[in-house]
Amino acid sequence: MPITQEEIGRRLRAAREAASLTQQQVAERIGLSRSAIAQIELGNRSVSSTELDRLASLYSRDIRDFFSEQFANEDSLLALFRANQDIAAKPETGDALRQCIAVGRELTNLERLVGVPDESTSGVRYTVPEPRSRYDAIKQGSGLAEQERRRLNLGDAPIEDISELLERQGIRTGMIDLPEDISGLTFVDSKVGPFTVVNRGEHIARRTFSFAHEYAHVLLDCDLHGVISRTSDRSGIREVRANAFAANLLLPEAGVRQFLAELGKGGESRLFAETPTNDDQAIALEARDGSSTQEIRLHHVALLAHHFGTSRMMALYRLRNLQIISERELAVLLEQERSGRGRQVAELLDLPEPDHVNERNRFRHRFLTLALEAFTQERITRSKLEELFAMALKEPKSQTLLRDYGALLADEPTGVSIPRK
Repeated sequence: MPITQEEIGRRLRAAREAASLTQQQVAERIGLSRSAIAQIELGNRSVSSTELDRLASLYSRDIRDFFSEQFANEDSLLALFRANQDIAAKPETGDALRQCIAVGRELTNLERLVGVPDESTSGVRYTVPEPRSRYDAIKQGSGLAEQERRRLNLGDAPIEDISELLERQGIRTGMIDLPEDISGLTFVDSKVGPFTVVNRGEHIARRTFSFAHEYAHVLLDCDLHGVISRTSDRSGIREVRANAFAANLLLPEAGVRQFLAELGKGGESRLFAETPTNDDQAIALEARDGSSTQEIRLHHVALLAHHFGTSRMMALYRLRNLQIISERELAVLLEQERSGRGRQVAELLDLPEPDHVNERNRFRHRFLTLALEAFTQERITRSKLEELFAMALKEPKSQTLLRDYGALLADEPTGVSIPRK
């Protein structure tokens, strides 16, 4: 049954209201008058393909939704907004999230247009019982991280680019400015699949951990419509499990121990034991081999963190979790790190800071390459190509770059548009 102009208008109104936008706000954002928006929603005015594309992007909807037999007034992202008013109350956050989704959908469409085989494993899920305690949560997260490393054939090596790893699993990723209390969020788009978004305002090492943390939510919490990871909720069972997963995924025990062994550290000379006392209470004893060769110093921590691409703070807590350092040693090293000595040691060792500028270049390069390939295959028009470049580069120079490289591109195909299947 064909979708009438009136029905498209009704769906557009439902999508706008679900996005908590007024007709005036929509008009200002897409360059139309408020009365034009009203007439479109009433079915009295047709909507052009360009206008519909802009409206779909603004409402965080797939344009095909408006022509499908079934139309849901609210999607998972909007449901997540409604449940978290502190995010919904920030228009810039909502706009940034919608932009992430738009890029993810365009990438999925480009892959389909140029014939990239769908080898993702975004359908992989782990079904485990609800943790009964923090101990259960930590055990589950740690064990599943080891299992996931084996499934992905990662061995004990560092993960070079966590966001790229997620993208290869069919999980779309993004970075936007989120409220300070939120490190990231995960939700599922009905047309594309799982999305993980992390807080751009955090340090790159912290964002790496956040991506791994959100990966755990994709694998383990698919029963939820969406998950928002808040600092204030870090003691929650699911958050504890996701943190344990992230720590073990990024800093695998065997890899950590091997790296330290190559530095002459972390051997078997440390003895952990529990000895009963006269009052039947147990006390923990630690013994060394009598030398200081096993002691972990701040420069070892700096090297370990750099090797695995994590923060020094995370490396410290991981060392304690593995019982490579004691609680007392952790306290000493944490104090040194907080005083700025960790950064000084990293500079002394000539360890480069993570590259914030080029962090997402691989994703961008792939996106732009697929856009060019789709154009040369006459799957999209030049105007669509320019739109995609503008989305990825977000700079006026995108148009100049396309003109400069125009000699390398074929002429614009005639009468070709993006399939909307």
